[in-house]
Amino acid sequence: MNEPVTIDVTAAERLDTFLAEHLGQSRNQIAQLIKGGHVRVDAEVQTKPGLKLKAGQSLHVSIPQVTPHVAQSIDFDVTVLYEDASILIIDKPSDLTVHAAPSVKEPTLVDWLIHKGISLSTISGEERHGIVHRLDKGTSGVMVVAKTNEAHEKLSQQLQDKSMGRYYLALVTPPLKEHHTVIEAPVGRSSHNRLKMAAVPEGKSAKTLFCALSRSRDGKEELIGAKLFTGRTHQIRVHLETISRHILGDHLYGVKSKEDKISRILLHAYVMYLTHPQSGERMQFYADIPQAMRDHLQKYFDQEPLDALLSPDTFSRHFDQPDLY
Repeated sequence: MNEPVTIDVTAAERLDTFLAEHLGQSRNQIAQLIKGGHVRVDAEVQTKPGLKLKAGQSLHVSIPQVTPHVAQSIDFDVTVLYEDASILIIDKPSDLTVHAAPSVKEPTLVDWLIHKGISLSTISGEERHGIVHRLDKGTSGVMVVAKTNEAHEKLSQQLQDKSMGRYYLALVTPPLKEHHTVIEAPVGRSSHNRLKMAAVPEGKSAKTLFCALSRSRDGKEELIGAKLFTGRTHQIRVHLETISRHILGDHLYGVKSKEDKISRILLHAYVMYLTHPQSGERMQFYADIPQAMRDHLQKYFDQEPLDALLSPDTFSRHFDQPDLY
């Protein structure tokens, strides 16, 4: 922890409101600090943002330091697509977990960020420094990391109002029946397999738009695009499962086969769009199609139409279907 900041209370007020004003942070950021046990009122730790303060009390606020959750060496690297004082855009490799969890033993993306000495926001808790949104471990592709608390807050708001988002690529079997397919089905933990999510009535609302792009030469597989309107765990995989489609290389939701030699799930976050939290500029980034996906496309798909279909500058046009939104 850094040295605590001490603030004297001069009037009765809510704890989160009082600290937000005195520290120049949003109430959401302050609430994260309070719930994380970083605020003491007089000598006692308080975890309720709505606590009513009294004049004469003394607050002690500790800003958490950014530290790795494991002592292991970082033996991998991550491609940086863009960086400035507010944000970092990366291409997350497959088989890399974004942040720590009780079941995670290996180094994470957050550990790599800390190892590289990159400045990170602290409002998401000690294990999720800088992480505004996540990708599943097996999914590769473009991600944004917040380097300041102000950037984190603004990017989180963009996630809420849908002004920030991503387009995904996936190789599936069998092909979709329609050119555009919208799935709206709530997603929650599967009652049959705790490793999986499922479309369940008690789950959180979720919506995905799928777009057919190109079929394999034998007609058994299809390259598709996906646009998320919500960000639920395993959402793309779960929604495809509701229509009996599966992503190649997905051994959790897919159909297992002894002949399946694909080493990773062929799902990739391809294009990201957002508004820069400092300048207000509309920006777009893309992560190159990973080699495993390229190899499969070259082997089973006709290449000539793919270049035009996958142009990052025009990729979003595949989803120009306002009547489906």
